[in-house]
Amino acid sequence: MLQTPSGGAGSGTAARDSGLMSIGTVLNVLRDEFPEVTISKIRFLESEGLIEPQRAPSGYRKFSPRDVERLGHVLRMQRDHYLPLKVIREHLDAMERGEAAPLPVVGRQRSGDAEPEEAERSTVARIGRDELLASADIDQAELREWESYGLLAPLADGVYDAEAVTVAALVAELGRFGIEPRHLRVMKAAAEREAGLVDQVVAPLKRHRNPQTRTLAEARTRELAALTMKLHSALVKAALGVRLP
Repeated sequence: MLQTPSGGAGSGTAARDSGLMSIGTVLNVLRDEFPEVTISKIRFLESEGLIEPQRAPSGYRKFSPRDVERLGHVLRMQRDHYLPLKVIREHLDAMERGEAAPLPVVGRQRSGDAEPEEAERSTVARIGRDELLASADIDQAELREWESYGLLAPLADGVYDAEAVTVAALVAELGRFGIEPRHLRVMKAAAEREAGLVDQVVAPLKRHRNPQTRTLAEARTRELAALTMKLHSALVKAALGVRLP
């Protein structure tokens, strides 16, 4: 349960602010379930119209428990269902209007020739080019530029995997700070080297004939990916000499 300090008797400001949280408090509340969430991510979701926190006279954001609950829904649908932000916003708005709103599915594909368990594991969320443009709020020229630097790449059938939505959102957000796509090639190269290292470790498991061993390979890949991302984050923080959320 979310707990916030209550104001004393006779304090009109405290009474109005009762139950409201700062962005730092919201971050701490969400991190139990979403350890990778950052203040920048919350601000980005606000800029995309997913949440509308109140503003104190000083300009600081004040979040209600409803805002935090909605944030949790947004992060959960991104993480578990790979939905673009536009689709998530429309889904949540429909729910708040009291409309029946089954969870949408964005172009999920399944191989019909695989065994049921293996097909389920190979299910990949896909997103079309127009949906990607809308979710990142960019135009065709910008997307072509990002593709020219290898930051995004369509699959064989011209659609994109679910992670493209996250990459596009982050590239757009970095652009607001003057970091251009050409500056991000070094990050792309580093990510490919890290992925290659992980793949090297799990390759023998992937080639194994035992289905259970191949399942272990997928779990091991996820585990190693999480560790490499944490190490990368820690090394960047150490290089910058700053403490980040």
